[in-house]
This record gives sequence, structure tokens and C-alpha cells, in this order.
Amino acid sequence: MASFAFVLHPDRAEAAAVARDAIDWLVAVGHQVVLPELDAARLGRADLGVSEEGLGAGLELAVSLGGDGTMLRTVALVARHEVPVLGVNLGTLGYLTDIEPDGLRSALERVLAGEHLIEERMLLEIDIEAPSGATSEHNVLALNEAVLEKTGSGHTIRLDVALDGTFFTPYAADGLIVATATGSTAYAFSARGPIVEPTHRALLLTPVSPHMLFDRTLILDDDSDISLTVAGNRGAALVVDGRHLGELQPGDVIRCRASDHVARLVLSGPREFHSILKAKFGLSDR
Repeated sequence: MASFAFVLHPDRAEAAAVARDAIDWLVAVGHQVVLPELDAARLGRADLGVSEEGLGAGLELAVSLGGDGTMLRTVALVARHEVPVLGVNLGTLGYLTDIEPDGLRSALERVLAGEHLIEERMLLEIDIEAPSGATSEHNVLALNEAVLEKTGSGHTIRLDVALDGTFFTPYAADGLIVATATGSTAYAFSARGPIVEPTHRALLLTPVSPHMLFDRTLILDDDSDISLTVAGNRGAALVVDGRHLGELQPGDVIRCRASDHVARLVLSGPREFHSILKAKFGLSDR
């Protein structure tokens, strides 16, 4: 008997329909299925619900039904257990999801037969030191990025940056993004950051609309330690993979580094990142 988890996009009816079909099949052939409590309630299967904190324990596979945002949520739920995650695309072409809904059952059969591929991605570990009490979180993981950004229009924020324990420079900007290579095609890309092959292990430090001459992304080794301190007299919102964790105040610090954990993404076959880029941006073959 194998144990599976399903994580659903909250607003897509197709996610619920695909989940019901897959769950009924897995249970019928003797496997165990769990869902986060809210997702289980949406399906009318409260009997399968477990707490988010306990979701990853003992799983063989987590299935994400949605788009890249649902994948980020799924990875966050199971990352500390390094559970493989299979992404089912229910939105537009994404970078993280691998299969279409009609291919889910055959993908599950390949997993059960041990015929699937696993691609490992670096995770970002963020330690939060917030004497202000702005957030109850102290240590979180991210597949894409951690962002400190301004909370209102018309004002920049000041963030003091240290690299490997040595002060580097203050930034005056709308925000700063610390991203993984996977996250290079997310928020960092919209801030004019470089596109990096997602299997690389690196940290990218990208300013958002900087009010300074130095406006370039720094690409740092995966053993680097990046500290961002909220300075000046304005707070900064902390957002990790799309989750708003609080408004940090002057003196609060986040420290970012490569995690000892990795995200394990299930692939149906060899994945060509160059082909995904061409499809995403409509690049010509000639």
C-alpha cells in the first residue's frame, strides 16, 4: 500500500473533478489518500483531511492540481520530508507543472511501477529575526523566492545587505528579491533579472525598481549567506513564494541561504527547459 496526498487549486472546479476520479481509483486498488483539511472539505471528503503540518509524513507522492502557485503550496507542505511532487497543469503553460489532467492516471501508474523520473531543485531557507513581532514565522522554505517590498505607493524602502556576514551596501528600492534558479522565471524575471537553468544551485539577489545606480542582479554561489535588514523608518512586507508573512519593521532581519532540503519534482519524461521557454515566450524556430 502506498500513501498519496492531493493538493487542489481552491477556485478551479476541474481540480476537484480530477482529484475525485484519481482518489476513487487509488482507494479502490488499496492505496491511502490524504488531503489538507480545507481541500478535503471542498471535495466533501472530510474523512481524508489531515493538518497541513502533518501532511508530508509517510507519503510516497504529493499531487498538485492547479498551476505554478499550487505547486509552490504543495512543495512548501512536503519539502521538509522531501516527498516527490507531481504537478498537473490546470492553467496556462507553467514552468513547474509537468502533465495534463488526462495523463494523471498513467503518471500515477508509472510512479507505482517505479518508472518515473525525479528532478531535484534547490530550496531557499529563510531565517526570520523579527524583534518587532511582525510575524510568528521563524524559519521557512521557498522554491522560488523571498521578497522584502514596500507596503505603500510613493515611498521606497531601505534594506541593508550583508553577504557572508560582511556588510555589502544599503539598497533604496521598491524591494529586494532573493531567488533560486527556479525562481529566476518568477518575480525576479519581471524585475529584469536573468533566466537561469532551474537545476542550477545559486542565489539571485535582484532589486525591484532601485533608486540607485547599481541596479544589477547578483548571482551568488549556493554556499552564500544573504542577510537583509529593514533600515530607515519604513516597514517592508515579507512575501515568500506568494505567501504574505507580515510587515517587518526597522531592525528586523531575514537571512537567506540554500537549504539542506531539496524539492523533488516528478517528471513524465526528460524535461527540456529550452522548449518550455520557447513555448512560454512564443520564440520562433527560425
